[in-house]
Amino acid sequence: MLAQDEGLTAPLRTVSQPDGTSPAAQLPRPGTVKARLTPKRARRQVENDEYGACVRRILRAYSRRVGDGDVEALALLVGLAEEINAAMAEAVKGLRAHGYSWAELGARLGISRQAAQQRRSAS
Repeated sequence: MLAQDEGLTAPLRTVSQPDGTSPAAQLPRPGTVKARLTPKRARRQVENDEYGACVRRILRAYSRRVGDGDVEALALLVGLAEEINAAMAEAVKGLRAHGYSWAELGARLGISRQAAQQRRSAS
């Protein structure tokens, strides 16, 4: 109220574009990206070894925390073991879908072809 009484506020005015186009009409539309200005860049792929090393560090740190007296976290650690088992089953399923044989998978797991098939085929 005080600002209006003192004349400090200006009334709203309509701003028109010089060529009659609205700002919304000037926004880029889908599919209008200039290909020569946006080159296709190869995405950096993080190696599985880096992920594996990170997961191993996390698991070791978590087991130390449980070992230092956090008995409540023991059940969570068991849950993690179950999730790791489920993740391994999913990985084996995906590798089988990509054409890897049970012999190849068994060799990577350090077990025989028959053992790999018996342990993981039901998963």
